Amino acid sequence: MWHQLGSFVLKNRLVLILLLLLATGFMGYHASKVEMSYEFAKAIPTDNPKYQAYIAFKQQFGEDGNLVVVGIQTDQLFSQPIFESYRLLQKDLKKIRGVENILGIPGAVNLVKDPVSERLQSQRIFPDTTVSQAELDSAQVLFRSLPFYRGLLYNPETSSWLMALGMNRDLMASPARTKIIQDIVSRVDEFGKAHQLEIHYSGLPLIRTQIADRIAREMKWLLIGSLALSAVILLLFFRSISATIISLAVVIMGVIWSVGIQVLIGYKITLLTALIPPLIVVIGIPNCIYFLNKYHVSWNETGVQKEAIRTMVGKMGIVTLFCNIAAAIGFAVFALTRSAVLKEFGVVAGISIMVIFLISFIFIPVVLSYLPAPKNRHTRYLENRWLQAVLDRLERWSLNHRKLIYGTTLAVTIVAILGILRLKSEGFIVDDLPKTDRIYTDLKFFEQHFGGVMPLEIVVDTKIKNGLRRQPLQLFERIDSLSNYITRLPEMARPLSVVEGMKFARQAYYDGDSSNYGLPNSFDISFLAVYLNMKGSEDKGDQMGQLVRSFMDEDKQMTRISVNMKDVGSKRLPEILNEIQTKTDQYFDTSQYRVTLTGSSITFLEGSTFIINGLKESIFWAFLLIALCMLYLFKNGSILLCSLIPNVVPLIITAGIMGWAGVALKPSTVLIFSVALGIAIDITIRFLVNYKQEQGGSEKERQQVVIETIHSTGISIIYTSLVLIAGFVIFCFSGFGGTQGLGWLTSLTLVIATITNLVLLPSLLIDLTKGLKKS
Repeated sequence: MWHQLGSFVLKNRLVLILLLLLATGFMGYHASKVEMSYEFAKAIPTDNPKYQAYIAFKQQFGEDGNLVVVGIQTDQLFSQPIFESYRLLQKDLKKIRGVENILGIPGAVNLVKDPVSERLQSQRIFPDTTVSQAELDSAQVLFRSLPFYRGLLYNPETSSWLMALGMNRDLMASPARTKIIQDIVSRVDEFGKAHQLEIHYSGLPLIRTQIADRIAREMKWLLIGSLALSAVILLLFFRSISATIISLAVVIMGVIWSVGIQVLIGYKITLLTALIPPLIVVIGIPNCIYFLNKYHVSWNETGVQKEAIRTMVGKMGIVTLFCNIAAAIGFAVFALTRSAVLKEFGVVAGISIMVIFLISFIFIPVVLSYLPAPKNRHTRYLENRWLQAVLDRLERWSLNHRKLIYGTTLAVTIVAILGILRLKSEGFIVDDLPKTDRIYTDLKFFEQHFGGVMPLEIVVDTKIKNGLRRQPLQLFERIDSLSNYITRLPEMARPLSVVEGMKFARQAYYDGDSSNYGLPNSFDISFLAVYLNMKGSEDKGDQMGQLVRSFMDEDKQMTRISVNMKDVGSKRLPEILNEIQTKTDQYFDTSQYRVTLTGSSITFLEGSTFIINGLKESIFWAFLLIALCMLYLFKNGSILLCSLIPNVVPLIITAGIMGWAGVALKPSTVLIFSVALGIAIDITIRFLVNYKQEQGGSEKERQQVVIETIHSTGISIIYTSLVLIAGFVIFCFSGFGGTQGLGWLTSLTLVIATITNLVLLPSLLIDLTKGLKKS
């Protein structure tokens, strides 16, 4: 059948190559329209209770974590030149498209009693004009007397100052966000340089934007790097410019198709899908090596070019097909999970890998048929003395040292299993960034001086309309008790709620005396409730009233407590949430109140856990589906066992090394096992298919068949393994820790898999396949 397909390709070569090029042009047109994802992909399914709680929160109170924060540390902020420049900076930032409001010291307000209306009015603390140093000093004293701003806009112990920019949600979910963030950073950096101040930036909008932009840049460089490295290796192997160009053309078309597929399906580039183009290069090059290697071998045997091409297709077509199926399974199983980010990656990668097979199956034979026959220098690599010596040694090990091979494998596996027992699962929101990266160091600045910027929201639902107006003092006392408890946690910043507004109003009511910054009592609650819209005040221009109302829903049934926290990781976060939940159960009677913990920090934790569990399941499905493919291909239980052992052992060893090295299980590292299994099984399939072909139906001794297989397949396996290993090493140059882990851990797994498939697999074939006939 495959020889007939080879004849079909040669007979219709012009039509096939034109159709392939036209289809590639069509995909290239769509690939040019690809867009970056400017929002976090949904890691958890939409029917997940925590996801639904988060969506409900956003519908009631708007986007959480929608602030870009700017921090400085200086004890000279209130010197007239610096503060005037700081005031103008805030004024300029307000003009930037996408900045909706700014909470900063120059715009801070104080509440004062109006003796005429007997209402509290908000007044600017710092004038919106240039003032003298004496006036500025007076305003500074007033500002520092307001506990409401302490820990929110400044840290008096460290002389650190914060400015928070509220961003437009729609613009920050569009490509315009890059320009907005650049404008903000550019303007603030000018201020920092003018006064020799170090500027710190953070906040989820900024982190998301900068990471998305890095993904776009890194995708290009990883792709260029993988293409360049592949070209060098191919030139070294084949000593042929034409063979190198053919191979590069195949993978470049594969890359175009992979990006075009994403656009046609409606996906955007994410941190995961950005890896697909360079992965296609790494996976596609082995296809070319095996086809070209078989072509050169057949040419040496027959000396007839067309016959060599037919033999290449006949011998390697089914092998390459099943190798690509196995690799596609390793990726496509992610589509079986309920995580949208994994589904996108699995669908696009699985389809793209099968497309690269189709491209190589058509393009390579057709182009070879138009080229002149290979010259002696093009096939000289088949007689590489160094590689022949390596293969001779592999032959001796398989024949004479099988017990040593089994014993060594068992001992290493036992040590690896002990390492697996040390594996821990932990992830952080900025986990993939190096510790020296500015995003990471700036985040730590805000954690050290302001308690962090990661949002946590606590929603208190009274279960009835206008429930916040019934026994408000009792409710405020409970919220204040919970807030005080949260403040004492070292990982949390001071919570902000309607209670803080009540405290601020009470201080104003008592003529600004900071000792009266506290909960209102039964004497003054009625007055303060009118001001805070608890009894019908609708003054939309009142800034403090707007702030307080943003913490309540329109029906006065729910209120929220907003907390910023450190990026504590997926291990510590559940512990903190359990502690807070325990306290809420103590403070709030569940028959009267429903308390929900939500926010981006919660969805991150749930998403991280969901992805890890989904990846563990995908490994099981990949193993099962690949085993079924192997059983279908060889139709023999003994060969199935021989094929699986050399590929399971490398995964166990890699997991063990992770355990001993302290590498945590997280989405980026769990991804490795399914990917490595799908790619490493290629080596096994090629070896076993060649083993069956060498056996041919004759009654050769098993040892002789294994020896012939080692020598006929070993060179191409070694070459292909070097390409794969080098291709994944490229990922080690990534700026993201997860991509780096994918690089070195997958490379390590492939190194071990190459050794087990060339040393352990031949030994198993000799001992476990007695009496095996050709199927």
